[in-house]
Amino acid sequence: MSANAGRSSAGRSRGHATIHDVAAAAGVSVATVSRALRGLDRVNETTRERVLAAADELHYVASPSASSLASGRTGVIGVAVPFGDRWYFATVLSSIARRVRAEGYQVMLLDLEQQGQHEERLPLTSDMLAKRLDGIITVNIAVTGAETALIDRLGIPLVSVGTRVPGRPLVRIDDEAAARLATEHLVSLGHTKIGYVGRVPPQAVGLTTPAHRFEAFAEVLAQHRIPLRSTWVLESDWTMDDAFRDATTLLTRAQRPTALVVGSDEMAFGVMNAARRLGVQVPADLSVVGIDDHPFSAVLDVSTVRQDVVGQGVAAADILLPALRGRRQDPALIHTDEIRLIERGSTAPAG
Repeated sequence: MSANAGRSSAGRSRGHATIHDVAAAAGVSVATVSRALRGLDRVNETTRERVLAAADELHYVASPSASSLASGRTGVIGVAVPFGDRWYFATVLSSIARRVRAEGYQVMLLDLEQQGQHEERLPLTSDMLAKRLDGIITVNIAVTGAETALIDRLGIPLVSVGTRVPGRPLVRIDDEAAARLATEHLVSLGHTKIGYVGRVPPQAVGLTTPAHRFEAFAEVLAQHRIPLRSTWVLESDWTMDDAFRDATTLLTRAQRPTALVVGSDEMAFGVMNAARRLGVQVPADLSVVGIDDHPFSAVLDVSTVRQDVVGQGVAAADILLPALRGRRQDPALIHTDEIRLIERGSTAPAG
């Protein structure tokens, strides 16, 4: 054996072997080595075992860039959100990231920078997606036909959370059921003067959640023959600041509701702060029920309808991961998370 050969062998034994060395030792192509080491389905078990044995013998440590070039994969999953700085979206993102890291993937945030529910978001483009992502999860994004066509051309598997993308699996809660549960809670306490915070005109959003929650609220009032007063319906922009501002106006009127259903807990915090500033006692003068079970809701004693936001992110990742390994997605799949009412100190019987 030559001195050079000896140095080469010693180098490989210390972890400097390349993917080409593994391919040569196993008698397969570089692409096959990449697929085998990533656990993809398109490699038979005999070949996979041979590749793994060669990699182990050579102390091969995979290079992410080499693996990407050989397989055409990046090991990156995109998560598209309309608001990168809001609790719900940040929580879904972090739960997805934790889940996919356990499978060797990383997450890229696609913050589409929507400034408000009434503003247009940035579009999904080829520059964002092509050769950068293995898969994508959209979170309450109303994906357009042009964007869907682009994703199809690129062959990127997609799972949606909250707002459905036609022909793709969906993870959601039943928003109508959540709003009904919140509204029925107030009705059961004897309230008949009930308002709503968080109605956003559908044409201004393109999202389903705000519309479905308000529609269910209105249906419950109709079923109980409780009048729906338009002056008690606030189109707050699903932020604490907007809810605080709008509730301040509502609660200074001569005629005001004794209870409010609020489309999100964050808006409920704004409503309760407005009440506090005005000397309106919660719940003696005003009952407030939200939807979410935000981490601050227990501290602030807010009655709410709980949804498992972390669980939704995990569920979306678990649906996407098999598709990244070549398994066919079920386009009709809808994973619906459970909800439940949590009664706290912000609601009480009507006086």
